[in-house]
Amino acid sequence: MLSTPHAHSHATASGHTHGTAPAAQPFKYPLERQFVEPDWTRLPGYQGTSKQDWESAVWQRKHTVKNLKELKAALGPLLPDSLAESIEKDQRERATMSILLTPHMLNTLNTDDLWADPLRRYMLPAFADRHPAWPNHPRASRDSLHEAEMWKVEGLTHRYPTKVLAELLSTCPQYCGHCTRMDLVGNDVPQVEKMRFKVTQPERWKAMLEYLRETPTVRDVVVSGGDVANVPIVQLESFVSQLLDIPNIRDIRLASKGLMGIPQHWLQDNVLAALERLAVKAFERNVDLALHTHVNNANQVTPLLGKAAKKLLEIGFRDVRNQGVLLRGVNATSKDLLELSFMLLDHARILPYYFYMCDMIPNSEHWRVAVGEAQQLQHDLMGYLPGFATPRIVCDVPYVGKRWVHQVAAYDREKGISYWTKNYRTGIEQDDPEALNRRYEYFDPVYTLTEAGQAYWREQAQAAVASSHAIHA
Repeated sequence: MLSTPHAHSHATASGHTHGTAPAAQPFKYPLERQFVEPDWTRLPGYQGTSKQDWESAVWQRKHTVKNLKELKAALGPLLPDSLAESIEKDQRERATMSILLTPHMLNTLNTDDLWADPLRRYMLPAFADRHPAWPNHPRASRDSLHEAEMWKVEGLTHRYPTKVLAELLSTCPQYCGHCTRMDLVGNDVPQVEKMRFKVTQPERWKAMLEYLRETPTVRDVVVSGGDVANVPIVQLESFVSQLLDIPNIRDIRLASKGLMGIPQHWLQDNVLAALERLAVKAFERNVDLALHTHVNNANQVTPLLGKAAKKLLEIGFRDVRNQGVLLRGVNATSKDLLELSFMLLDHARILPYYFYMCDMIPNSEHWRVAVGEAQQLQHDLMGYLPGFATPRIVCDVPYVGKRWVHQVAAYDREKGISYWTKNYRTGIEQDDPEALNRRYEYFDPVYTLTEAGQAYWREQAQAAVASSHAIHA
């Protein structure tokens, strides 16, 4: 006898019938991962460090690892010789950022397998990590998002109609190997002589504020750098307070990977007192004040991060949100992204917000994923998290801005070229009548393409070299 439509739909919807075990979900929740602060005394360089010192921002900054010698001192025999040699070679020949890691960040490393550790892979890149045939995409560029081209005053990028980015400084408490602002941020390295701000800091900040007072179309300011954790709190409070006095500013977002890298900074009494004054003023002015951080793997979600994030919420911040970067070998699986998102939500009250595709800076190919891979990851994330906390995977398209990965207008998968459109003019296109009709290109990593696609890009690379030689002949 055939089942009734009702009985059939019930069996289908529930996923099983009586006497049959339910099928396992692709992702398992609750998480089995523990929410604990790793024992820093397991690291040879910190064996005698007290809890009081460890939780001191001053101690963390004083003992930040700045070179391979200091890394070896911190990790001792836990750092394989082969890895140390590969990191040293990478610093000489490939790295776009110098070494800079706080002890807190080092403590989240999996010292049982540093070669495979996700934090190590993006904070301490090794030469062996880079793709041997395609370390670089032929279209990679130092300022891959062309932010400096869109400066209205030095350090103030006006790309979107109602939003600006204020780069207050060019340093961070820690340097990420994949930094999208590698052209400006950090120390010079053999491969990159960094661009420098030419105007003094007080004058730059004054010019930023004057531009915002004179531009009522701007309502949203991202205060970044570098990293605002490196701005003395008295100066940061003054700048943000002046932003709050501008009537058209309705949203202010402070950007700090340092919330994860050195949460001790955000737990200092003077820092919290200043931020609370800003939060109170923001609430009185009907302005949303939030902090955006940058956590890339669930291993980095520890109680100190959770404590710092919750303090910001307690003193009146509207939100603490995470903007991670999608990095192969770090988090580019649905399991990794879901684990990170649930750890942030369940333990730190940090909202998973964005995962950006890694930008096309030099020597970044091994981290980047193709648009098609990103689309599949977005598909696989859906349905597990609350809608408001389901992170969007976005492609930051040069000369366009953020686009959800499914917004692609056309996609040549063989050549790995995706085409994108936009619905606004950036700060450099006010007089360009074709800006909204043009299609803008983004490029997949070459090694993800078919042999025909890779052959195309080998030809492009050879042509570029020949053209360069002709120009300099």
